[in-house]
Amino acid sequence: MADTSLGSAEQLRDPNFTPPLGKAVPLGIQYVLAMFASNVTPAIIIAGAAGIAFAAPERVYLIQMAMLFAGVATLIQTIGIGPVGARLPIVQGTSFAFLPVMIPAVAGAGVGGLGGLMTGVVIGGLFHFCLGFIIGRIRFALPPLVTGLVVLMIGLALVEVGIEYAAGGAGDFNRDKPEWGGARNWSVAFVVIVVTLGIKFYARGFMTSAAVLTGLIAGYVTALAVGMVSFGSISGASWVALPKILGFGWSINWAIVIGMCLMAFISAVETVGDTSGITKSGAGREATDKEIQGATFADGLGTAIAGLFGGLPNTSFSQNVGLVAMTGIMSRHVVTIGGIFLIVCGLIPKIGAIVNTIPYPVLGGGVIVMFGMVAATGVNMLSDVTWNRRNMLIFAISLSFGFGLQLVPDAMSFLGSTMHILMTSGILPAAIIAIGLNLVLPEED
Repeated sequence: MADTSLGSAEQLRDPNFTPPLGKAVPLGIQYVLAMFASNVTPAIIIAGAAGIAFAAPERVYLIQMAMLFAGVATLIQTIGIGPVGARLPIVQGTSFAFLPVMIPAVAGAGVGGLGGLMTGVVIGGLFHFCLGFIIGRIRFALPPLVTGLVVLMIGLALVEVGIEYAAGGAGDFNRDKPEWGGARNWSVAFVVIVVTLGIKFYARGFMTSAAVLTGLIAGYVTALAVGMVSFGSISGASWVALPKILGFGWSINWAIVIGMCLMAFISAVETVGDTSGITKSGAGREATDKEIQGATFADGLGTAIAGLFGGLPNTSFSQNVGLVAMTGIMSRHVVTIGGIFLIVCGLIPKIGAIVNTIPYPVLGGGVIVMFGMVAATGVNMLSDVTWNRRNMLIFAISLSFGFGLQLVPDAMSFLGSTMHILMTSGILPAAIIAIGLNLVLPEED
């Protein structure tokens, strides 16, 4: 329920209203804390997949850029630049959706693989921006059958990463460690899961929105107590550092470029849903075409700018849809304060170095919950589908190809390297097949 001491009911439904500063600041930070763990986790996963050493400065830099450009993208969304930005309380952050494409593209490539990745992020962001011009006209091709299947596939593609992290980290260089898969690692991961569930179902107010963050803190304290945390990288990190343009270089990897552009469709649809959810829950109205277009523009521009400086793709975060519904506050200026807080954190490498001390099993417990929720969200979206024979057939064929190619990545070894990476992500073949069949197969009465 909305806090009427912040303003009248009419003011609280107005995106341009600013609550008293003493309350606006903690409210803005609340938005950031609710998405903080989800925002930095993809950067840590990509660094791990690439084989970048745990204490390497490049790893800290990726975390730093995740915070900095989530803040920049949030300001683009809330303040706006001409037609860019919904000017609504939308928090931007690093997207999980792109991970199944990015992970195989950088697997074992080290820092050298990040140049091609960031180039793909920039080009994919520009493509995403261009989707803003047509987003209203392509929504017909993305009904719940397609979007729900794709979100489910994203979750299924990522749960393996959660299990690997809970066991001690992804990649052969982690699996070769004697402690990988040990009881100590799993004990810490279970602490995160149990505390997250306890906070989610037995706490009240903001704490329920920050359940995963609270679980990660509990897991971190447990890991610290059993000697799993190393602070060696913190002392070497500077207090202030500016981002470096094209710091990882510029290299065209067509598998990444094509994958980023195709996944931009999914991210754009997610943003449309988030924008509509915010206006519906906070103001009791549907989002306007101008707001949806502006939100899509901001998604793409924020992603392109992040890629230039070594950040990963940005998208609207669904967590703050729930926060808007819970607080009833539609002020975009409150979220702007949260964006500024993220930017400040991103300019301080020591914060990134502190985040980097989180052991893999702690993150594993958190991402098991987060990635599982991604899959569950897909199932929830599929509940809106009419399950006739046509739709069941589309779902069955798309899921079989998508999930099957994830399980057996060498099944189409005749493909070139670019197509091989795209197909083995599972998500893209599932999406292409589902969209194609949905467009060509006749509807049933």
